[in-house]
Amino acid sequence: VVTICRDIWDTDWLKKSLQNVQPFGVLVNLSSSPFHVGKIAVRESVVSDCAVEFGCVVCYCNTVGGQDELIFDGRSMVADSSGRIRARAKAFDEDLLLVDIEVQNESVKVSPASATADEITDSVDEIYKALLLGTRDYVRKNGFEKVLIGLSGGIDSSVVAAIAAEALGKENVTGITMPSRFNTAQTKSDAAKLAENLGIQFLSIPIEQTLQQFDESLAAVSGWDNEGVAYENLQARIRGCILMSLSNQCGAMVLTTGNKSETAVGYSTLYGDTAGGFAVIKDVPKTLVYKLAKHINTKAGSELIPQDIITRPPSAELRQDQKDSDSLPDYDLLDKILEGYVEMDKSAQQLINSGLPKEDVLRTIMLVDRNEYKRRQSPPGVKITPKAFGKDRRLPITNRYKTK
Repeated sequence: VVTICRDIWDTDWLKKSLQNVQPFGVLVNLSSSPFHVGKIAVRESVVSDCAVEFGCVVCYCNTVGGQDELIFDGRSMVADSSGRIRARAKAFDEDLLLVDIEVQNESVKVSPASATADEITDSVDEIYKALLLGTRDYVRKNGFEKVLIGLSGGIDSSVVAAIAAEALGKENVTGITMPSRFNTAQTKSDAAKLAENLGIQFLSIPIEQTLQQFDESLAAVSGWDNEGVAYENLQARIRGCILMSLSNQCGAMVLTTGNKSETAVGYSTLYGDTAGGFAVIKDVPKTLVYKLAKHINTKAGSELIPQDIITRPPSAELRQDQKDSDSLPDYDLLDKILEGYVEMDKSAQQLINSGLPKEDVLRTIMLVDRNEYKRRQSPPGVKITPKAFGKDRRLPITNRYKTK
């Protein structure tokens, strides 16, 4: 019997549909089940329950590859009539899985005829592989060979660069640092060191002179302030303009570097750090970005991402001595609030009742709702959580309702 995708997720419905063709020894399921963290456990449970319900072998065949935001992670599997998973194919890669099927009395047994893939037990490694596959397929399937990344010397751009180098080949990645007077010597040095460690091309295009020229021109407008948010955002927009101009010139895709925490609360500049073709870590919370950085170094057996980048307090470096903590709650707290509100659909009161600080909860929710318009204008990125921004979660942009 051949079934398609979600046919096997409702065994009561499937039993009625197949009542005229029972009994049968093998049920094949052709699936395109998209990935998110923890999905494999749910799939295995569904396949196992189906095998027990029909007393047959279930051969579950899932597609592999990236399609826009979605990742299809493969992990095809075969269960025997007792519901035991007897063979598993590779994750995030094409594979040929062979099994021998034997009917004994009223049971159907399965023996692997080829080596079965090891299970991925580390969720960070699972996410890393999903990001590699998503980045590789989005860039390649859209006709690009090379990518550009703005390297700030910060954790986000470093992780994106490491993923791009692994996914596309270091020879196809160019990192570009665009310092102003607000960038410290340490972050400039770390950006260069990262590029050297990864073996990618590295360019330095300082923006200080360009920034001053913009400032002089804008000073003709009454009220222009070169110490406010508009001046900070101007720096990001100059950098975005440089990246997109080089993209047009050399035919390379720009990878943006914003994470889910920043995307959620609008801690990004439209037409600045949101400018690009693909947002690799768009669905990766900031706290997880740090785990990915450590995982990348562990896999490499060396400090591909310099330790200073991992331990330094995060900063956009758009004004003197700026820190992310000046504008946002601590990322550990922020990500807990965002997980509850965005991914679990909890209300403000539920989050407060769980022990999270009321002021931070209300402010974070306000920022998430207010910045829907920015997310609509941002590039797509790899989905790795159960609920990503975009197709999974869309709010009206125009809305006078406010959470009290």
